[in-house]
Amino acid sequence: MLSRQFVRENPETVREALDNKGVDLDLDHILEVDEEWRDLKAEGDDLRHERNEVSSKIGHLKQEGKEEEAEEAIERSSALKERIEEVEERADELEAELEERLLELPQIPHESVPVGDDESENVERRRELFDDRRDLPEEVVPHYDLGEELDILDFERGAKVSGGGFYFAKGDGAKLEHALVQFMLDVHREQDYVDVFPPIPVNSSSMRGTGQFPKFTEDAYRLGGSNEEEYDDDDLWLLPTAEVPVTNMYRDEILLSEDLPLKHQAYSPNFRREAGEHGTETRGIVRVHQFNKVEMVNFVEPDESYERFEGLVEEAEEVLRRLELPYRILEMCTGDLGFTQAKKYDLEVWAPGDEMEEGPDVGGRWLEVSSVSNFEDFQARRASIQYRPEKHESAEYVHTLNGSGLAVPRIVVAILEYYQNEDGTVDVPEALQPYMGGQEVIEGGETVGESALGAQD
Repeated sequence: MLSRQFVRENPETVREALDNKGVDLDLDHILEVDEEWRDLKAEGDDLRHERNEVSSKIGHLKQEGKEEEAEEAIERSSALKERIEEVEERADELEAELEERLLELPQIPHESVPVGDDESENVERRRELFDDRRDLPEEVVPHYDLGEELDILDFERGAKVSGGGFYFAKGDGAKLEHALVQFMLDVHREQDYVDVFPPIPVNSSSMRGTGQFPKFTEDAYRLGGSNEEEYDDDDLWLLPTAEVPVTNMYRDEILLSEDLPLKHQAYSPNFRREAGEHGTETRGIVRVHQFNKVEMVNFVEPDESYERFEGLVEEAEEVLRRLELPYRILEMCTGDLGFTQAKKYDLEVWAPGDEMEEGPDVGGRWLEVSSVSNFEDFQARRASIQYRPEKHESAEYVHTLNGSGLAVPRIVVAILEYYQNEDGTVDVPEALQPYMGGQEVIEGGETVGESALGAQD
């Protein structure tokens, strides 16, 4: 979150950020609440000072036999006490409202972020491995059709068990997901990441700490209640990303400078209600309600965060390089930056199975597999994560960064489409073969049940 002082002293900067991020919020009201709160705090201090002075005179006045003046002082002290209680009650109400309103203010974009209204104005920074693409079949079969033909993806049974937006990966499909998770974890271990296996349910305080709440409550899966009902700090939700529990590991703590940079990685299943648009864009496993992901979370000193940001991009890229999947780096403009980010790059892998308008000239589409973000101290303020530069110095807020390393289902999509052969089989990327028990080709499995035999009389 933004500090009160920053908002108070830089209203035009905040107003510009609201405009550039497309956030409709009454900043003037927040400033008015803050001004009234500060006036009341000042009045309260003056009143307490006066009451202390009046109270100290009462005993002296009585000792001097000035009963009438002493009685007047007692009445004045009583009136002051009553007014102090009124001022403090109103100040507490305003402070609570101010804290709530500050949570609604988005992060200020870094000065280097391109200004734009929406995703159409994002900037492609570079492409990798795209000019040396492997030869593809004349017609690339989309992953959702190929997955069913190979019997490694089962959408119908996933919907039967859990509803739309869920699927079964089975046989080589399940094997492929497991292999990708272990491969990604190994890559990031080489990059000095410390593994964390986080809890799956997270409380409301944790969701607020990383910026999911209060803005994105409708996208979360709540345990034991409706999303429309009021929630407490201790109410539980299924994590939407491992960013939430891993960042909040250090909530309300002070780290030491020698601890930083602190780099954690975590595998987790992730749960999101967002369904996106219907049709080819979201068909299959591109956008689902449950998906596997490896997440990288960094805690760094402020003056190192943008150097670390570039390093985090490279660490996420390494997975794509080793899998030899063509991809591009996209920089988000202000209008597509997101609520909590100061700067963000998306890593998008090329999936050639579906023709999309926003895809490259050669066809196919780009799929986001990682968003690498620098939050600066925005999350750290919300979650109160600090560090002490030196033992004798005051604590400061850390900068937090994260990036997926990577989102597994979309990598599965890219592999099934980019590595498929004319005969309908799929080559296993060389870097992944040791994690598949030496398997070089996915040939599919045998379907089971009467449905495999076709219609029955």
